[in-house]
Amino acid sequence: MALVAGGEVLRAPGGERVSTGMDLARLPRNGGAPATVAGDGIILQDLRIETTAGPEKHQAVALRVSADRAVASRCRVDGCQDTLYAHQLRQFYRECAVSGTMDFVFGNAAAVLQRCVLAARRPARGQKNAVTAQGRTDPNQSTGTSLQRCRVVPAADLAPVAEAFPTFLGRPWKAYSRTVYMQSYPRGWLEWDGDFALKTLFYGEYGNDGPGAGTAGRFTVGQFIQGAYWLNVTGVAYDKGL
Repeated sequence: MALVAGGEVLRAPGGERVSTGMDLARLPRNGGAPATVAGDGIILQDLRIETTAGPEKHQAVALRVSADRAVASRCRVDGCQDTLYAHQLRQFYRECAVSGTMDFVFGNAAAVLQRCVLAARRPARGQKNAVTAQGRTDPNQSTGTSLQRCRVVPAADLAPVAEAFPTFLGRPWKAYSRTVYMQSYPRGWLEWDGDFALKTLFYGEYGNDGPGAGTAGRFTVGQFIQGAYWLNVTGVAYDKGL
């Protein structure tokens, strides 16, 4: 288990690949992500990571997490499209803030975001915001994105014009996309491309503020990512069930 903590901003100007002298310099880099986490059992705490690429730059990942049993606590990740890449394996995010426009939480990890704030920013002209884009490619994969006790809110640049730029809970990146919002404040879903994956995806809502229905406790920390077996030693608080 390794802990990376700090309060300095890791910034990627224009979405370029950069190196930095702060704590995150110890983490491996690859692809187009300014920060890539690949060490199993890693804990990120009190960090701010951002890419300054605007919405016109399209995909610009700020943080890619590929580690098993990865934990992020009280972190802030800012970007536009594709901000947080929850790439693979088991991941837990607690009291984090993630901002972006399209698909700003995406990937094919078994990821639980708990008590997080998802802030939708103003997109490029003609675009619509989508918080999640989950990438499950096979119905037998035990992956998905579970958001529990989270808030979806407009960022400061979107709030004055929110009516002109709709924000949706998510859209299916791959055929068996699976995303669940529980005990959160949702605003609806968006198609990816026509009727793609509409017959094979699983998108659910449970106990949300407003109309909602649908999933059992299997998408909680305790059951979905088996958190009781590995989160206790991290010292990060978590809600095991509903």
